[in-house]
Amino acid sequence: MGNCCSDVGGGMAAVSGATSSAATGNQNDAVDMYLRSHGIHGLFSQIELSFSATSLRDRDVFSKSDPMVVVYIKERDGAINEVFRTEVVLNSLTPTWIAKYTITYHFEVVQNLLFKVFDVDTQYHNVEVKMLKLEEQQSLGEAYCTLSELVTKPNRSLTLDLIRREESVSSTHSQHCGKLTVHAEECFSSKSTADIILRCIDLESKDLFSKSDPFLVISKLVESGTSIPVCKTEVLKNDHNPTWKPVFLNIQQVGSKDSPLVIECFNFNSNGKHDLIGKVQKSLADLEKLHLGREGENLYLPTLVGHNYENKILNSKLLVDKFSETVQHTFLDYLAGGFELNFMVAIDFTASNGNPRLPDSLHYIDPSGRLNAYQKAIYEVGEVLQFYDADKRYPAWGFGARPIDGPVSHCFNLNGSSNYCEVQGIQGIMMAYTSALFNVSLAGPTLFGHVINRASFVACDSLSTGAKKYFALLIITDGVITDLQETKDALVKASDLPLSILIVGVGGADFKEMEILDAVKGERLESTTGCIASRDIVQFVPFRDLQSGEISMVGALLAELPTQFLTYMRRRDIKPST
Repeated sequence: MGNCCSDVGGGMAAVSGATSSAATGNQNDAVDMYLRSHGIHGLFSQIELSFSATSLRDRDVFSKSDPMVVVYIKERDGAINEVFRTEVVLNSLTPTWIAKYTITYHFEVVQNLLFKVFDVDTQYHNVEVKMLKLEEQQSLGEAYCTLSELVTKPNRSLTLDLIRREESVSSTHSQHCGKLTVHAEECFSSKSTADIILRCIDLESKDLFSKSDPFLVISKLVESGTSIPVCKTEVLKNDHNPTWKPVFLNIQQVGSKDSPLVIECFNFNSNGKHDLIGKVQKSLADLEKLHLGREGENLYLPTLVGHNYENKILNSKLLVDKFSETVQHTFLDYLAGGFELNFMVAIDFTASNGNPRLPDSLHYIDPSGRLNAYQKAIYEVGEVLQFYDADKRYPAWGFGARPIDGPVSHCFNLNGSSNYCEVQGIQGIMMAYTSALFNVSLAGPTLFGHVINRASFVACDSLSTGAKKYFALLIITDGVITDLQETKDALVKASDLPLSILIVGVGGADFKEMEILDAVKGERLESTTGCIASRDIVQFVPFRDLQSGEISMVGALLAELPTQFLTYMRRRDIKPST
């Protein structure tokens, strides 16, 4: 078997085919725990794109056009790479293509897609599409969108106007180039998950001076007869009658409810050479029957008799204490159901940032247009989240400054209004930020509690109205906070709300305390009154560590946001509308 569990506590639930979706301590999503144990973060979903068009231009003389779609990815550096071609549909101005393009959706990245439609000349109809030279075909137009735009549409369909490149500088509206419709489907046909609690009785001892340390490995059998592990339980020390924590098996990932599974019980050894105590072969349907009949199944142990192995039936039994099926909705299901991610921002205006009028200030506005660290964080995070917020009206606050003729404020409206805090669009945040620099005096100290409580109030108010909203507060700061316990108290309260906190540290300060808030060691935050945060809602990224370009600041910051979103929804049994 080899080293199945890396340590005594190494059986961190199951491996399934679901998308990343659970936070630390959430027993409702085994796959995310597996991904986290392997250092994998972020949401990765396979999306299948299909294409159709209407009113294409007729470029042929004696027949209609013979169109083909070519898909390109536009990289952040401007490079455009071809990734896919459909088949050629003959003699049609309203084609529906059969070939579909599968792309991996990354929530934390803006994925720019370019679609070009070509009329393939008759003389090339017998040539494989991948061998066609596009410069020899006639352009019927092109269209552009982001994958985020597409997946946030309620029906996941987007109809785009086709334009021709040579016409884009002049009057494109007077030319009838037709329309291209792109439809997205998540490649996850079965979201049904079996929730199972297994236990054994009368296990045989494999250790000389103590009881066994048992754990289970569940494997699926493939056609070749090979078993592929899909799930393992935790190790229970010194227990001959163990009951393990629930395991979660995605039914599609194991094949079907009738697909054979091998359940093996091992005795853990720290050297990795685990002893097989016994095994059974059962399908999910069989396990469900065992649960309903409240019966146990005897384990067997392959034993060498002569030159052949025979199955020795043991007194040890496997029992199924729980078997239920649930539907695990994905992040994209919630988007399709009308849920939104609403962006909020809070900016540090404390004096430690330096005089905004001097070039060495973190708040310096460069006349050349070069963005400072605050502007970069606002723009890059906002660029991703804007697609998930329908009205694009963002609450924006500042903290740690003294407004004109006023006391130091630890949460003031960035737009200067005393009545409302929202601004329109990412550009609205940028303008309000720049304006605020000339209308407040930088002061201090650095306090987070006030802005977190203000964001919590917005989230709570939205929750009370039944709105389908989840909020993400971006805090950009240059300093060490001086209200650590107050901030913890605010975060513990906020953990029960549809809210996540994203913190970007700029400048050269020591940000060790931010790691405490981020719970990077898995320790939940505790309030003054002894209450424990119901979930981890903080993600912290030091801007200076990511400026090499090897790691995207926004990617590191946003990777866990869908996980936190799903944790909140699932713990409250909130389902997307169908």
